[in-house]
Amino acid sequence: ALGTLEFDLLYDQASCTLHCSILRAKPDPACGSAPNLRLPPASVGLGDMYCEHFVPTPKANKLKTKTQRNTLNPVWNEDLTYSGITDDDITHKVLRISVCDEDKLSHNEFIGEIRVPLRRLKPSQKKHFNICLERQVPVCAGLRGTTGRGPWGDQVSRTFSLPPQLASPSSMSVALRGISCYLKELEQVEQGPGLLEERGRILLSLSYSSRRRGLLVGIVRCAHLAAMDVNGYSDPYVKTYLRPDVDKKSKHKTCVKKKTLNPEFNEEFFYEMELSTLASKTLEVTVWDYDIGKSNDFIGGVALGPGARREARKHWSDCLQQPDAALERWHTLTSQLPPAAGALPSA
Repeated sequence: ALGTLEFDLLYDQASCTLHCSILRAKPDPACGSAPNLRLPPASVGLGDMYCEHFVPTPKANKLKTKTQRNTLNPVWNEDLTYSGITDDDITHKVLRISVCDEDKLSHNEFIGEIRVPLRRLKPSQKKHFNICLERQVPVCAGLRGTTGRGPWGDQVSRTFSLPPQLASPSSMSVALRGISCYLKELEQVEQGPGLLEERGRILLSLSYSSRRRGLLVGIVRCAHLAAMDVNGYSDPYVKTYLRPDVDKKSKHKTCVKKKTLNPEFNEEFFYEMELSTLASKTLEVTVWDYDIGKSNDFIGGVALGPGARREARKHWSDCLQQPDAALERWHTLTSQLPPAAGALPSA
C-alpha cells in the first residue's frame, strides 16, 4: 500500500522501440496509506517474464527520470525510450518500474515497484496504466517469503523483509540506478552463477550478394550498452568473425566511438564465400570497450548461425533463403564470450 504510479506504454513495432511515458505518482486511499512516498525518482528496467529467464543486471544501461524534490505527489511527464525491442521481447519480458527516494548524503531508499508483462501491449496502440505500487522483491537466500499470483496472473515470489540499504552512490558507478540495481542483484543470486547478463542491443544488417558471391555484414548501431568505464560510459567498437575460421582471416573491426552507450557505426564488411558453404558457418559479433594502456573490456556478444537461438537463428536463416535482400534486425548482446573470441588479442 504505497500509492499509485500513472504511466503510458507504446510499442512501435516498425522502429523496434518501446516508449514509456512516466506521468505522476500519488498516495491513493484505494491502495492504503502511503507514508513512504517522498522525493521519488522513477527508474525503468527490462526484466524477464519469469525468474528463470533473462534478468538485466546492474551493468545494463537503465533509463531514469529526473528527481522531483520535496513532494508527495511528484509529476514527471517524461518520455523514456528503449531501442532494439523485438517481438520476442514483447512475448517473453516484463517492464519493471521502480520508485525510490534519492538521498545524496546517505542511501537511496526503495519505495515501491510495478512489473508489467509486455505481452499486454499491442503494436502501435498506446496503453494507459494507473497501478498501485508494491514493495516486492524475489525470494532468495536470507529472505523468507511465500509464492503467489501477481496482478497479471503470473507466479511471483513475495517477501516480508525489506531490502537492506544500498551502498553510498559515491562508491558506485555513475550508471547506478538506485534500488532497481539491488533488486536485479538479488535475482542474480537466485539464478546462480550461470545466468547470462544482458549488455545492450545491436542492430545488424545481413545480405548475401549473388553478384559478388559473398556475405555483406552491416554494423549499424548499438543501444543501451553496458557502462564499462568509471565515467558511466564506454568507448565501444565491434569485431566480427566468421567461424570456423581455419585460416584466421575473417576478422573485421569497426572504428572506436568515444564516450557513448548508443554508438552509431554504419560500417559494412564483406565475406567472399559461396552460399552453400555459408550455410555451415557462424557469424560471431562482439562489442568491446577500448582502453588505452591496458586490455580492452568485453561488453557483450551474439552469434548468428544454424546453432543460434530465436532471432539470431532466424535472421541467419532468412538471409540465406533470401539472397540479395538486405535484412536489418536487432539482437541482444549477452555476457557470454565465445571461446574462440576469448583467445583472441584484445586489439
